[in-house]
Amino acid sequence: MQNIKAIVFDAYGTLFDVHTVVEKCEQYFPTQGKVISQIWRQKQLEYTWLRSLMGRYEDFWHVTSDALTFTLKELGLETNDDICTDILKEYLYLKPYPEVPYALNELKNHTLAILSNGSLEMLNDMVQNAGLREVFSNVISVDELKIFKPFMGVYQLAPAKLGIRKEETLFISSNSWDATGAKVFGFQVCWINRFNKTFDELNTRPDLIIKSLDELVTYIR
Repeated sequence: MQNIKAIVFDAYGTLFDVHTVVEKCEQYFPTQGKVISQIWRQKQLEYTWLRSLMGRYEDFWHVTSDALTFTLKELGLETNDDICTDILKEYLYLKPYPEVPYALNELKNHTLAILSNGSLEMLNDMVQNAGLREVFSNVISVDELKIFKPFMGVYQLAPAKLGIRKEETLFISSNSWDATGAKVFGFQVCWINRFNKTFDELNTRPDLIIKSLDELVTYIR
């Protein structure tokens, strides 16, 4: 990797822990929090891909709500609108991974941005609630195009907004399908493999693999 002028981050699972929701789920459904979170996240992703393929876009808040509804039905858990709304709101308060605030501060000499499937309102609330809003020059949502990653046009939003060539941009994601999409688009790509997963077999590989953003700080230095 070389000549990096901008660093663009995926949000969910990369900077912010989507399984922050487990605690709230446990309040309503004791012993079920972890499995709810796991199924919820998988269906959330599946619905973004399916809606993109079908040309039936709904924003990420709607998709996330539908995925939660499916999950609770799938597990046979009795619920109501108030419970679902309370759990759903946790997505506005997802916690950043422990090293994230430090790492972002260390990387601030670069232009930093978020490019995410999240709706702009969701992202802004989450970043603000985490105390990280001042770190990013831009928070970019797929809402502008009304199609989800890994559609190539979504990745083009970053160089268009930042005014920095894609070849001089490092894209970081913990989702290997997202890292693959970014690499195919032409970004330099870093994959955060926090949980020792296997990279998808899609005939491409990231430029750098790390286990946390601490390693990226060291690498950039």
